[in-house]
Amino acid sequence: MPDHPAAAPSAPILHVLGEALMDCFAEPDGRLLPRMGGSPFNLARAAALQGRAVRWMTPFSTDAFGQALRRQAEADGIAPGGPGSAWPTALAVVSFEGDSARYGFYREGIADRDWSPVSVLAALADQPPGVLHTGSLMLVPPQHEATLRVMETLAARGWTISLDINLRPRLAADLDAYRSAVWAALAHAHWVKASDEDLAVLMDLPALPSLNEAPALWQRLRQPSHRRGALTFGARGAWLSVGDRGAALPAAATQVVDTVGAGDTFWGTCLADWLEDAQHAPGAAAQRVDATLRRALRAAALNCARAGCQPPTRAELDATGG
Repeated sequence: MPDHPAAAPSAPILHVLGEALMDCFAEPDGRLLPRMGGSPFNLARAAALQGRAVRWMTPFSTDAFGQALRRQAEADGIAPGGPGSAWPTALAVVSFEGDSARYGFYREGIADRDWSPVSVLAALADQPPGVLHTGSLMLVPPQHEATLRVMETLAARGWTISLDINLRPRLAADLDAYRSAVWAALAHAHWVKASDEDLAVLMDLPALPSLNEAPALWQRLRQPSHRRGALTFGARGAWLSVGDRGAALPAAATQVVDTVGAGDTFWGTCLADWLEDAQHAPGAAAQRVDATLRRALRAAALNCARAGCQPPTRAELDATGG
């Protein structure tokens, strides 16, 4: 039995549209050590391990890596949303500069791109409005066009759209086109997360911004549709906004092994907290913005104390006072 509570039946389902891949960690002796990853996959795991109902919308490959990802998802309580794909699992080669991870991606003809807006929207046609999370590599042109169609259609149906920008500029053949794609996606989102690195690239800043700049940066980033947002600043902490109420806190203390999946764990924990309120009412969430932020930062710290992305269960997080 998985070490997490059953999802509350009254809570909206979190549907996740994004990449599930194998992070191949570069070892000092030249070997590559594969671990499961992909920003949306990490987020889905983080939310499910906090007891939320989560459905995965993109195909898992039928290859060995894809089936391992599928088994992990099911063990964590994530419902796979469709059949497998004969296309292979995407790979990311991960190296480190200090505590920061750097990625190289292999993404041609891979399973998490084996979908269409028609197939995703058809799968959700009979579902009551819930929350769709997407972003990351789904925003890289030309993939963003399919993602935008899903976001726009579901938003018009009354869905809440969660977006993690998670820019990967090394994947962009045209950085300006990539920035434009992200801004287009932001216009259809309601709950938004961006890191200091995302903001520096998206806004063409001369240096990484600081935590005390978060409110001003949010005003630059914020679109009319945005109801909630998080700006993360690595080891310096994070800022969270619900409606017109914002809070900033430093990162929780931990012994860092690596930072892989820290932002995904943070945002997945925020979503899990908000989904616990079946109506995700702004007033209730705003009243606990400090508690949500503190819990999400603690979850990220627990993840950073482990190799690769290993989000904590609800029991683990509760035991730390998170």
